[in-house]
Amino acid sequence: MIRTRVGYSGGTKKDPTYHSLGDHSESIQIDYDPSLISYEKLLEVFWSSHNPAEPPWSTQYKAAVFYHDENQRKLAMETREREAVRRNSKIMTEILPATDFYLAEPYHQKFRLRQDSELMKEFHTMYPADRDFVDSTAAARVNGYLAGYGTLESLQKELDSFGLSPEANNKLVNIVKNRRKSFGFF
Repeated sequence: MIRTRVGYSGGTKKDPTYHSLGDHSESIQIDYDPSLISYEKLLEVFWSSHNPAEPPWSTQYKAAVFYHDENQRKLAMETREREAVRRNSKIMTEILPATDFYLAEPYHQKFRLRQDSELMKEFHTMYPADRDFVDSTAAARVNGYLAGYGTLESLQKELDSFGLSPEANNKLVNIVKNRRKSFGFF
């Protein structure tokens, strides 16, 4: 994952905000390197991260894949059909063409990371401008680990690339280790 950013897409309102969303849905924009992870693998993660058979609560919270080209559309449709067979259920997740993506307000970005004041202090030093923080690959990766994604082994391989202090590195490793123990991964 190169970068993740949360925002609003799928609607027609110009410049939506959290309190004035219009017909947009909350969404995530993912920049990735296709030589390291395929679009199909991203779809596998997407399908496993929610219950696609549940109807949406609202337009704001609907599950959807926003595709950018015909190949993405085709893969999204194929994986949705596989999910329907696997679950023996109708899939409510929508497959829609991508529209303009509007960045959500800063307090929505890297939500798990923002909850850790010690790590945020280091990121704020590295990225004093909020836009640079939001666009940071390191912030996206650390946020993912804090949210429960990624293994201890993968963290240890890339830990030095985040630019954190030894103390922050140790804290992050301990968080991931403790999460693994609490979920019975040993």
